[in-house]
Amino acid sequence: MPLSRRSFLSGCCSAVTVTGMLSALAQLRVIGALAQPDTIVPGSAGAASDYKALICLFLLGGNDANNMIIPYDKASFATYQSSRGALALPYDKLLPITTKRTDGRSWALHPSFGMDQAGNVDQGLKGLFDQGKVAFLTNTGTLLYPTTKQQYSAKSVPLPPQLFSHNDQQVEWQSSLADKPFQTGWGGRLADLTNAFNTNPAVSMSISLNGRNSFQVGKAINQLNVGTAGPVALSGSSTDPKTLAGQRTSAFNDIMSQGNSNLFETAFAGLTRDAVADGALLAQVLATPAPFTNAFPTSSLGQQLKMIARLIAVAPQLGLKRQIFFARVGGFDLHDNQVDSVDTSIGAHANLIADLSRSMSALYDATTQMGLANSVTTFTASDFGRTYNTNGRGSDHGWGSHHLIMGGAVNGGDLYGLMPSMVIGGPDDTGRGRWIPSTSVDEYSARLASWFGVSATDMTTVLPNIGRFNYLRTELGFL
Repeated sequence: MPLSRRSFLSGCCSAVTVTGMLSALAQLRVIGALAQPDTIVPGSAGAASDYKALICLFLLGGNDANNMIIPYDKASFATYQSSRGALALPYDKLLPITTKRTDGRSWALHPSFGMDQAGNVDQGLKGLFDQGKVAFLTNTGTLLYPTTKQQYSAKSVPLPPQLFSHNDQQVEWQSSLADKPFQTGWGGRLADLTNAFNTNPAVSMSISLNGRNSFQVGKAINQLNVGTAGPVALSGSSTDPKTLAGQRTSAFNDIMSQGNSNLFETAFAGLTRDAVADGALLAQVLATPAPFTNAFPTSSLGQQLKMIARLIAVAPQLGLKRQIFFARVGGFDLHDNQVDSVDTSIGAHANLIADLSRSMSALYDATTQMGLANSVTTFTASDFGRTYNTNGRGSDHGWGSHHLIMGGAVNGGDLYGLMPSMVIGGPDDTGRGRWIPSTSVDEYSARLASWFGVSATDMTTVLPNIGRFNYLRTELGFL
């Protein structure tokens, strides 16, 4: 049987991984050069004069968004306090917000959202929300079709498989194809479609700051791995020809440049050679001083977002008009010890939200200094939400959750989507306060993709299931 292009590339990737070259593969953009994409319809792509960057920030483990946005009117807060038990936050420490739209309830944010890198109180993401630069999309999750509680109970609508499984839900969130075997992520399909915006790009437009991920897997554009200190270089390599490492690198490049009669060896050499070249180019352009001066947290997330800001700054030198980034932070799978036993406003979850607030607000400050705040949109994603009731001082795997969108182009200062009833046993609850999402991941992603430059006619290329939903409804107008 003749060897297909897809089979060859799949085998090549597997073999390279087995031989210990994952660090090189993570930097490669040459799969797209070795093989043309099967079906790419760039109807919305072209010579773009504007620059845009989309940043996916994945909260690994399933974030308890029920303690991100809290009912603030006394009646709703009493129900919240009763349902959440040991996880309920103290009323007098909440940060009340004023929203543009209302369903009769009022809301507040977790007190940690008021923290910024400079230590100012009531700033951070709370301050950006008040300034209209941050919005929340409420009760969002994986769906195959719009689903009501009646349909859920009657099993009359197909549901995403393995709803409460970390691995499955992470892949379903990042692929936006819950009913199909994983092949590509929606960020990868977005890159495939919009790469035509980039003229002679020197490196991939898809860059991950936290390892391989499903979100950025594409057919033509491969994700490039960059560490918080810069590009991931091969161990023992150097660009200085006077050093032993530099002589080793020169010999290595000579070997990789040799012609091979074996197709596998040729592809392997090309992948490795280009990985080294990409790393060297990035190291060179990142050696220039950053065009922003504000401090970032020293946390993993803070340093990931700082490097993203650096990479945004050098986009013109890399020939990039569009960039897609992936950052990830763990620790959200809090089945226990989520809050302090005495003061529930502090503890593990509060620390995670404080890091989120400080790091994201630092990123926004950096984009403002670069004059690019309107060109950069950051959004959060997570495995799933958490149960409304507790496991003592923790919570279990849930479904619908709330998410943050930040940027100068965001219609901020509001809650978008539909908040659940937040009543256990109520019309949105499948049990224990696992909310049925009122907004699908597809709709969330479509709004982001539209801002990025995808036309309505091309939206199914990025999100094949979007025809099942109405992502243009007014309550989703966060961009």
